[in-house]
Amino acid sequence: MSQKAHDIDAALMAVTPIDGRYRARTRALEAYFSEFALIRYRVRIEVEWYLSLAANPAFDALKPLNDRAAKALTRIYTDFSLDDARRVKALEAETNHDVKAVEYFVKDRIAALDSKLPVEIVHFACTSEDINNLSYALILKEFAARELEPAIQHAIDSIASIAHRYKSLAMIARTHGQEASPTTVGKEMAIFAARLARQLSQLHRQEFLGKLNGAVGNFNAHHFACAELDWLEHSQRFVESLGLVWNPLTTQIESHDFVAEMFDTTRRIATILLGFCRDMWSYISIGYFAQKAVKGETGSSTMPHKVNPIDFENCEGNLGIASALLGHLADKLPISRWQRDLTDSTAIRAAGTAFGHVIVALSSLERGMKRVEVNEARVAADLDDEQAWEVVAEAIQTLMRRHGLPRPYETLKELTRGRRIDRVVLDEFIASLPLDKRAKAALERLSPRAYVGLAAELVERFAPRPEPKPRG
Repeated sequence: MSQKAHDIDAALMAVTPIDGRYRARTRALEAYFSEFALIRYRVRIEVEWYLSLAANPAFDALKPLNDRAAKALTRIYTDFSLDDARRVKALEAETNHDVKAVEYFVKDRIAALDSKLPVEIVHFACTSEDINNLSYALILKEFAARELEPAIQHAIDSIASIAHRYKSLAMIARTHGQEASPTTVGKEMAIFAARLARQLSQLHRQEFLGKLNGAVGNFNAHHFACAELDWLEHSQRFVESLGLVWNPLTTQIESHDFVAEMFDTTRRIATILLGFCRDMWSYISIGYFAQKAVKGETGSSTMPHKVNPIDFENCEGNLGIASALLGHLADKLPISRWQRDLTDSTAIRAAGTAFGHVIVALSSLERGMKRVEVNEARVAADLDDEQAWEVVAEAIQTLMRRHGLPRPYETLKELTRGRRIDRVVLDEFIASLPLDKRAKAALERLSPRAYVGLAAELVERFAPRPEPKPRG
């Protein structure tokens, strides 16, 4: 069987769409959320903990290692293979304990490298959660930096590009689904770009915490076995050497507050994007955005003319699933009975599913944004409609207020509410107003197309700009 045929079969038999229908979009997540990846991260922590003890002169149970030996140990996880993972799973089948299996695997590998190295220092004074919490912290940190943040930035860039290009293109706004004071296409896009940029900035500043302090977080075994070593200092230095923030006060588990923070931030991003998808769907439905037809693509099994906004619908659907999972995990993970229960261990494994749906959503959004273009003629048609001048009623009554005319709001309400008003009706009304020539001239120049306030300036000054694309 060819690899392509094998991949098709695997997709057909997958239980979840993340590993089935959308596997091509989520393949990069294997490096972080697969069982293989989790095992490799655990091996990494076990090896690095062993190396940190060897490097501490106060720890006499393990002699310092030369660079060659240290590099050889490091290769246990940098060169970690599927065969290695299979060996760990075989050990797990014997021990019925996933982290103990990793410990035994690392011991075997170290013994094979140098029989003189004391293998019982592997996993020294550790509880399984010491290994797990650091593994997941690294998984989330590296996934966010390498995959999640760039994908979100790409979405921001695509939206911001439209914002700046069309910052001055006037369009009818809609509040409560009804025609309202005009805005610009670019300014409405800029709102979403700015909201997303703010949340991405918070995600970028996210701290990723870790602990290595034993069975109940007190360094009991560490201190009893080797009281002369400053375990607080050593633990902090070790956790920070991984690029994490040290958490000195925990139970058996790291409290997962930072995980909840990250998931909540991602959920807010998903919520903003979901709102954007719904707006884009609506703009497409009224013709403000047109979709490019893709040759060979079918929009409907029975209606040949259809070009459906399927990418925005797909994005919305996946974001809803992701938000539900992220919300549950953010609520559940910081809660554990007494010094620990096992509910966090099984729940956090769903993180990959949640982020898988986020990545699928972002890829759908990217496809959708590449297919849409502003239909300037359709946008202009609503503004130029001779029967839609009631949208400037706000401007007239506000100017009347400035000049002290009585009942300006009520007067315009009687003239316009629930009615279609044309330029002739407004001209007659303006002519009847007891205003000076300057004020009347301003009203005579008024039109839906010109009544957009500072929309273009808002975009120019406050909308994020797309990041420059690398050359080549």
